[in-house]
Amino acid sequence: MYRRTDCKDSGRTKLGKKVRDVARGYGTSENTFNIWKRKYADMTSKEITRLKQLEQENENLKRLVANLSLDNMAQKEIIKKFCDPE
Repeated sequence: MYRRTDCKDSGRTKLGKKVRDVARGYGTSENTFNIWKRKYADMTSKEITRLKQLEQENENLKRLVANLSLDNMAQKEIIKKFCDPE
């Protein structure tokens, strides 16, 4: 699992802090910080919050689909085991 933090403080680089120092403060690389900066630079805090909610919902739905698929496969195996004459 990766560590993710939003880049609300990209303004710190405008205040004279170096990207390297800001990235270290978040425990990330400069490259990761720049990716976050590009991703979130034009978004309002409401949009960022909504994006995070949608990403979390998407992850939950992916897990749900995976679990249902596993359940379905297990049920098919059980049916096959008990219904097929050998």
